[in-house]
Amino acid sequence: MPKARPEQPLPDPSDERRIQPIELHQEMQRSYLEYAMSVIVGRALPDARDGLKPVQRRILFAMHELGLTPDRPYRKCARVVGDVLGKYHPHGDQAVYDALVRLVQTFASRNPLLDGHGNFGSVDDDPPAAMRYTETRLAPIANEAMLDEIGSDTVDFANNFDGSQQEPTVLPAQLPFLLLNGCTGIAVGMATNIPPHNLGEVVDALIALVRKTELSDEKLLELVPGPDFPTGGEVLTGSGLRDTYLYGRGSIPMRGVAHIEEIQPGKGRHKRGAVVITELPYQLSKAGWIEKLAEQVNDGKINGIADIRDESDREGMRVVVELRRDANPEKVLADLQRRTALQSNYGAILLALVHGKPIQLSLRQLLQEFLDYRELTIIRRTKHALKRAEDRLEVVEGLITALNALQRVIAMITAAPDASSAKASLQVHLDINERQADAVLAMPLRRLTGLEQESLRKEADDLRQERARLRHLLDERPALLDAMVSEFKALKKRFATPRRTRLVEGGDELVAQRTAAQRPNTELLRQRAFEGLPNDGRLVIQADGQVKVVGPQLLGRLHLDEPAPLGDNPSPARLILPISSRPALLAFTDAGRVAVLRWEFAGQNPGTLEKFLPEGMSGERVVQLLPLPKEAEGRSVGLLSSDGRFKRLPLAEFQDLSGRATSVLKLKEGVNLKQVVVCQDGKDLLVFTSTGRCLRLQMNDGNVPLMGRNAQGVSIVRLLPGEEAIGSQSVDSNGYIWLATRYGTVSKVEIKNLRPIQRGGIGRTGITFTSRDDRVIGAISQDSKVFSLVITNGQTLRLCQPDATTKEVIDKKESANEVTEVIELISEES
Repeated sequence: MPKARPEQPLPDPSDERRIQPIELHQEMQRSYLEYAMSVIVGRALPDARDGLKPVQRRILFAMHELGLTPDRPYRKCARVVGDVLGKYHPHGDQAVYDALVRLVQTFASRNPLLDGHGNFGSVDDDPPAAMRYTETRLAPIANEAMLDEIGSDTVDFANNFDGSQQEPTVLPAQLPFLLLNGCTGIAVGMATNIPPHNLGEVVDALIALVRKTELSDEKLLELVPGPDFPTGGEVLTGSGLRDTYLYGRGSIPMRGVAHIEEIQPGKGRHKRGAVVITELPYQLSKAGWIEKLAEQVNDGKINGIADIRDESDREGMRVVVELRRDANPEKVLADLQRRTALQSNYGAILLALVHGKPIQLSLRQLLQEFLDYRELTIIRRTKHALKRAEDRLEVVEGLITALNALQRVIAMITAAPDASSAKASLQVHLDINERQADAVLAMPLRRLTGLEQESLRKEADDLRQERARLRHLLDERPALLDAMVSEFKALKKRFATPRRTRLVEGGDELVAQRTAAQRPNTELLRQRAFEGLPNDGRLVIQADGQVKVVGPQLLGRLHLDEPAPLGDNPSPARLILPISSRPALLAFTDAGRVAVLRWEFAGQNPGTLEKFLPEGMSGERVVQLLPLPKEAEGRSVGLLSSDGRFKRLPLAEFQDLSGRATSVLKLKEGVNLKQVVVCQDGKDLLVFTSTGRCLRLQMNDGNVPLMGRNAQGVSIVRLLPGEEAIGSQSVDSNGYIWLATRYGTVSKVEIKNLRPIQRGGIGRTGITFTSRDDRVIGAISQDSKVFSLVITNGQTLRLCQPDATTKEVIDKKESANEVTEVIELISEES
């Protein structure tokens, strides 16, 4: 009795070697990335070489293995689907059958790879019959131009899902079926949508690229002028088609074919005009289009239509739109093209797998990828044929050697005690190898006839010529390319058909008309509002938030850009700019958000700032308006918050803002944005506080680094209790600024007197207060020609920069005269 094995102790769940802690977000990222790549590579996107998705490749190979060639009878689709599922594609049977159906449909593929028998659907979106009713076999083009060389060692094979079978990683396509039949696929984060093309045009382009690798884009687009849809229709040439072929992505306008004719509705009735549609755009359901057209007619969106009839038959499509007697046929046809899918766009994306990676390809790159692959398959096919020819030649030469010494061969064989001794004797005496000796021993007696001997010698001569030809192809690339071109020409002669889709000029005009007819968006409305403004007008934004566009005469009468004594003056201007330059203005709020000011609407309807900002910024106070510089080189935008933090963002972050409010500064509770400044490389940054301290810092990544939108910024100044950061300026080392205080003192600060320090320092006092409770409320830059002071009693004062180093600009004896705001004027002169 065998000895019982001792029981193994159960693993301890607390064993640290078995349990590894994993961050949940890392595991989710890794798992989703693996899933995404599986969908991209193994399911949704085609290979740039044979133009097939994995399921399509497996269907064709399974049918090849079943022997369903064009000269054999049809076989049930259920049998094909079963073989594909059991051997190569472990997924749902309906998914495989749907892919098979598309390979059969003549209205979906320009050159169908399968030949079907039965109901495989229609252009009316009718579903195909069940797979147990339909039958299929390989189409001639698939058998000859896709699978003919699969047994010649032209492609690599790999294990199937369970390792029981071998399947090709790619099929030895002799034509670029990715362009010929097109492809549609949606992966994770990407999609492909390649239109079908005419075989003859694509082959001509391939031959031209073989003959001249530096073929110009213009010549290439002449050879492949546009898609060739199986359903016909028209393609409108223009920039959309050109972008598709040159850059791999574009919108191709297409429309159905229609004409106007007179019809006889019935006996005794007058003839009526009718619009007859004979071809619809690619992938448009005829029944669905008729149904939607009927809905629009019933809703009164399209007028002049009396009846809609589908008179299509086996001869072709014919949809008759009968018109009323008072209707204008040309207008109705134009309405059909404008309001229905009779005229639509094909969004082309030339995305395919290249060496296992999804890449968006231009037409030239796609053709070149196929040519490189075709050259490789021809080389592998030639090497395979050369090896077979050399092996056969070796055997034939051995047989001829034996026939030349026939009597000795017979004597050696009869004298040998067994077959192995006879083989050894033949090898020694005739100087032949083991394979040749085996062939001599297996040679039938009929080979001894004179006719057979002569045929062997002729076969040897033919094999030597074939060997020389194959070696020449491998050694001389021009000869190989000539052979490739000859094969292309033979395939074109065998399978090319005339173009079905007509090419019509006017694609760009159609896009322009559609854009104009669409519901105008905010940008379009802004453009229209700007076009309605006077060329000599000025944009004026005042301290009370009023935004208006005024003429130069009215602006001159207001004197907003001239000094004015303390009094009840008009609200001072923050900004006066000519509208001819169409300045881009950014409005920053105290909550750290920014939006583009839509000031163009102020020409017809002036109002406050809130009126020209997004609704999401309501309730926030605009702290600064910043004209966006047109040149971004060496410039950035700095944001100073009241807690002494400073954040610098690249100017490019603000050049493409949408119409919504965007958060650019993350603020803590109780902290607000104080000032926004345009920073220039080569200048210094000056920061000042409410107590009059000034800090001068060099503009570099060490002091003020560039950051992202969600950052809080670096602490640039160390604040004392009760102190807050007031503002900042981008200054030259030889420049100066003016600090303005609560009690109306303006003091000049020379930048050269401030020593550059690192961020977080104390800095130096830039102003001496005459009162204990006085504080700095703002600054005036040296570029400012005019600045205004707003007083607590509502009065204002406009000044030019003072001559003295320090000046009392208001009477501080009256407690009511306290400065609440300093406003610098940004004008066209500054």
